[in-house]
Amino acid sequence: MENKIALITGASSGIGKATAIKLAKNNYDLIICGRRKERLLELKDLLSEYVDIELLVFDVRFKSEVLKQIDSLPDRWKNIDVLVNNAGNAHGLSSFDEGDIVDWDAMIDGNVKGLLYVSKAIVPFMVENKSGHIFNISSIAGKQTYENGAVYCASKKAVEAISEGMRLDLTKHGIKITNIAPGAVATEFSEVRFKGDKEKAKKVYEGYEPLLAEDIADLILYSLKAPDRVTIADVTIFAKAQSAPTTIYKD
Repeated sequence: MENKIALITGASSGIGKATAIKLAKNNYDLIICGRRKERLLELKDLLSEYVDIELLVFDVRFKSEVLKQIDSLPDRWKNIDVLVNNAGNAHGLSSFDEGDIVDWDAMIDGNVKGLLYVSKAIVPFMVENKSGHIFNISSIAGKQTYENGAVYCASKKAVEAISEGMRLDLTKHGIKITNIAPGAVATEFSEVRFKGDKEKAKKVYEGYEPLLAEDIADLILYSLKAPDRVTIADVTIFAKAQSAPTTIYKD
């Protein structure tokens, strides 16, 4: 019996990388996707001892790249059982009146349109096979808007709505949809948000124990291992010290 196939976007770091490692060790063949080819090659070398790995290099923001790369997959690899829509970023943290439109475009194009492009390319295979499981990585920002985060929060609220709509439209085809809304996770997220300012990013996670990328990977695997009759539809996951997007109890 062949292994199931999972496609993961944003697999070069953070939640995407942790999920790739977790699924590979649980016998999922992988299509790892991202912008940074060198990191993907390192990950492929790491995981090839466990399962078969395909590598696709593209930026989810660019529709033509997404469609071309996914269409280039050999037929066997197009039978994708699991899609993890993980790629996306926060850019900047400023009040609406001082916001940078370039940052806004990056968040809307990556977090919303990119998720749509990848899903649109893969869902037809799942519909044809009458099975599949899609994970959309949202954020607590999609549940509750916070100060200086209007557009990022809006992009993640869009992910929440897309997850709900996918579930309404695709359940009849035997496709499960799981929306995951993490709180504070110690990844490169804050470093990207603060334009590479490592010290500023580091302070976000000081004084408490944040979630790890592996915690989200564990949740994804748990959802995949649930009985077929079960859909883990929507999960908010906080660090123990966090009670709301901007409420974290620090030492």
